[in-house]
Amino acid sequence: MNPMDLPLNWRIVRFGEVATFTKKPKGLRYSEYDEVSFVRMNLIPIAKLYSKAFNLKSTDELSSGTYFEPGDILLAKITPSFENGKQCIIRELPTPFGIATTEVIPIREVEGVSDKIYLFYYLLVPDVRALLTGKMKGTTGRLRLGAEALADLETPLPPLAEQHRIVAKLEVLFTQLDAAVDNLKEAQAQLQRYRQSILKAAFEGELTKEWREADREVVQLRDIVNLRRETVQPDDGNKELNFVGLKYIDSGVSILKRWGDASEVKSAKARFYPNDVLYGRLNPHLDKAVIAEIEGICSTDILVFTANSKMIPRFLVYLLHSYPFRSHAMATASGITLPRTSWNALGEFTFTLPSLTEQEQIVSELERHLSVADQIEATLDAELKSAERLRQSILKHAFSGKLVPQDPNDEPVNVLLEKIQEEKGHQQPKRKKTTKIASPTKQLSLPFN
Repeated sequence: MNPMDLPLNWRIVRFGEVATFTKKPKGLRYSEYDEVSFVRMNLIPIAKLYSKAFNLKSTDELSSGTYFEPGDILLAKITPSFENGKQCIIRELPTPFGIATTEVIPIREVEGVSDKIYLFYYLLVPDVRALLTGKMKGTTGRLRLGAEALADLETPLPPLAEQHRIVAKLEVLFTQLDAAVDNLKEAQAQLQRYRQSILKAAFEGELTKEWREADREVVQLRDIVNLRRETVQPDDGNKELNFVGLKYIDSGVSILKRWGDASEVKSAKARFYPNDVLYGRLNPHLDKAVIAEIEGICSTDILVFTANSKMIPRFLVYLLHSYPFRSHAMATASGITLPRTSWNALGEFTFTLPSLTEQEQIVSELERHLSVADQIEATLDAELKSAERLRQSILKHAFSGKLVPQDPNDEPVNVLLEKIQEEKGHQQPKRKKTTKIASPTKQLSLPFN
């Protein structure tokens, strides 16, 4: 948007002029309390306005943490939590204050000047977050947003009454939107259950019971599947080969649809060929199994399977997606940080193997049923993306003065700014600062222009 399109009664101010960053009061000693409300990063939801998630922790266990008070906005300041939109307001605590992870910034509105929920939603505007991301400092993967950079963020400020109207409108619209998104996600969950029910019916013989052959045998996976053990080194001259990492395989799909190139390869990788089945052995990716229609190399966290003459590859890939096999894979995964299963453990999976003719029929029935599910899933994905675009559009309209009408009877923003000046004068009598108010002719660079 053009900054000149902002309503006449709006101003651009620094975020630090309408918000304060909560700090531990001088003289406060945690030891005076038996326990405190403690919030780790995993308890901070993504873009959720209010949260009740906290743990009670003995003050004897506290070695560090960020002090906050009930009603503060807790904004994650470290990657990737910041990019993911982790922020919330914890309204009620059983203790007078809380201690959060050191990787958050606790934010409070300036009373009588700004609405904290207005500020909360402003921090969710995608372009605002992108601008703040560009101001983060640190090493790759551990970038942090400083309070100083946040304080300097240009923020559109309407009259306080209009802020309240914007918040009320946002809450109505987002309540409706969230309900629609919840319905779409529930439909996705039902679709996943449908997929599993079809797979269950297939491997229990229900899809082919009308003509099912008696020629079935109980086997272990290692009896009919081989593990391809061919590896490639980075300097083997295979830079033109396609590369597949776990990020290229979508959960629940059966055909490899995307890949990278060997320029990503920095260590030894497994070799695969057309009709090989690629299986992710790393939890939580144990539902990643696809047939490769290309030749290439893959991550060592992907096992390369080849089916022998008793099994067709398409039957194998559906078997790997079935609930019994996934349960076996999860039960045999070991490790603390990144649990993995192994070929030795997977090879012990026992199941009933139908004839090749029945395998073909089962695959045909599966693909007929699952193709319908794929179409529905594509529609649901499109609608979820559309809902997110609508959410972003609503936020953009809210902070450009186009979501609710202006009221000429609202107290002018200049009065709010004078309150800021007066408050600062009381707090810092020796440091005189003038609020920078953009003139109507000054070209401003709002982050969502």
